[in-house]
Amino acid sequence: MSSAIAQLTPNGLWANFNNLNAVPRGSKKEDRVIQFMKDFGNSLGLETFEDEIRNVIIRKPATPGMENKQPIILQSHLDMVHQKNNDVAFDFDTQGIQMLIDGDWVRANGTTLGADNGIGVATIMAILESKTIAHPAIEALFTIDEETGMTGALGLKGGVLNGRILLNLDTENDSEIDIGCAGGIDVTANGTYVEEKSAAESVGLTITVKGLNGGHSGMDIHKGLGNANKIMNRILYSLVSNYSVNIASVNGGSLRNAIPRESVAVLAVAKTSLDEVKTTINTLTKEIAFEFKTTEPSLKIEVADVAAPALVMNNQRAKQIVQCIYAAHNGVYRMSADMHDLVETSNNVAKVTIEGGKITIACLTRSSVESSKMDLANQLKCTFELGGCDVSFAGSYPGWTPNVSSPILKVLVNVYEKLHGDKPEVVACHAGLECGILGSNYPGMDMISFGPTILGAHSPDERVSISSVQKFWDYLMEILKNIPEKK
Repeated sequence: MSSAIAQLTPNGLWANFNNLNAVPRGSKKEDRVIQFMKDFGNSLGLETFEDEIRNVIIRKPATPGMENKQPIILQSHLDMVHQKNNDVAFDFDTQGIQMLIDGDWVRANGTTLGADNGIGVATIMAILESKTIAHPAIEALFTIDEETGMTGALGLKGGVLNGRILLNLDTENDSEIDIGCAGGIDVTANGTYVEEKSAAESVGLTITVKGLNGGHSGMDIHKGLGNANKIMNRILYSLVSNYSVNIASVNGGSLRNAIPRESVAVLAVAKTSLDEVKTTINTLTKEIAFEFKTTEPSLKIEVADVAAPALVMNNQRAKQIVQCIYAAHNGVYRMSADMHDLVETSNNVAKVTIEGGKITIACLTRSSVESSKMDLANQLKCTFELGGCDVSFAGSYPGWTPNVSSPILKVLVNVYEKLHGDKPEVVACHAGLECGILGSNYPGMDMISFGPTILGAHSPDERVSISSVQKFWDYLMEILKNIPEKK
């Protein structure tokens, strides 16, 4: 992989991150990384096993003098989001991540980096293999499939873990201590349409929306970023409403937890309308570019002539579908009334596929309030049903209710203040941390989440700060020394 990355400090952490990133580990494709972690634990002579859902647990006894401390759980997830730029040739199933150093940042060459949550995994690995770090008894919990359903956390049964303090290493700002998170639910609309032949004298046109930032559909949802599916649908709505235009296919977005960066549509356009259609697209492009000039300066909307598609969706059905996508809420739905600047409820119109007589619209709805989550999910359900689609809910998981009286929170705040001379930000996040699920299976567990600064997670712009990783490591070393004694 990268010898330069492996030589960064703290060396044990970066060397393990380098080794981990050589192993393909996409969500629901974790066989190789599961074996990698089991081999790692067994090579250290530590108790290592899989649970029924294939999470990996490694246990390490307390170091001498730390036996009276409360045992802890160090937790991170093994899988990573797979996203790449369209012009990058890369196979996530066979290749390791190609990393590089860019000033104070480690990033990947045109793909996601896997710092989310690979830095957490590598941190735990470094502690497990160390012979000099003082720590209480540790249960290292490496969960699977966090990014596409949290099935690892959902499937972890009560009684597997013994610790009552959990340190989750999946927060992405080194000045924050996270004590709460949003839950989520997948909302999927499926529909059909009868394909018909393109009208005689039709010509083909492709529209491509690209160059958007993308990003995490929870942590970045409030930033006013462009959603390629909504931008594309805005253009399609205008065209099918006003001209003799038929949709042959639409493909936008890929993952529910990533704000879609690109969308491509293929259209059949009557020759007599072609000039007007292109003029309309050009006008809309200027309007949209102006609206997003600050948040999406690299946005591009490109039009190309192609051969006329043979089969298309009829215009009436197309109007129905673009209307319901237009009406589907995207972005922030409600801000929290209890925590400043916290998004309470949101939706990401993540993926739109129209092709071969089938329609799929995939959304991820998030909220820290369960009733609000379901309110928005039901709003989307009604919207898509009005468009003649069948709607299903799946993958629901709970949020994590903040506990401002948490004993481990007091430890982390005190250690941070002693190290840095100022107070950390105690926050709740609009992302799906596994703490909420783990807490439901282990009532009374004292949980906290923190980590180094990672930007652009879930996008090819993902990067992690080298200096922040050092700060995070030093912080964690002090936390381990200050774990409370057994009661």
